[in-house]
Amino acid sequence: MAHDPIDFSDALLAFWRERLLSTLTTHRPDGSPHVVPVGVTYDPQTGLARVITNRTSRKARNVAAAGADGMRVALCQVDWARWSTLEGVAVVRDDPAAVAEAVRRYAERYREPRVNPDRVVIEITVDRVLGRPVPAGPA
Repeated sequence: MAHDPIDFSDALLAFWRERLLSTLTTHRPDGSPHVVPVGVTYDPQTGLARVITNRTSRKARNVAAAGADGMRVALCQVDWARWSTLEGVAVVRDDPAAVAEAVRRYAERYREPRVNPDRVVIEITVDRVLGRPVPAGPA
């Protein structure tokens, strides 16, 4: 089921605020998928999803290698029959304000992250949302 990336339903927004892990799918230089578990935050007012990581991580290097235009990625969150995928274009940001905002949001959803001077944020401009944030009814 497709959803508006800005106009989330209450159930979908609540699902993306629960303390659940997601997966981030990027593409390696050879084009093969790289899928890793991540903590992610989503801001429906701006349509931005954020993942904090180390600048030397494979996911950050994959996205950075795409250049200024960014890389198309997918974030997927699953909790039994409930699921949602956020798709969009990702870029790596290392400016202190962007990283601090991502850390603040991560701390709200998960916990305060450890100090990391090599931290960057992968920002995804979400343009497609899929999912079923509430369990399906009886079959």
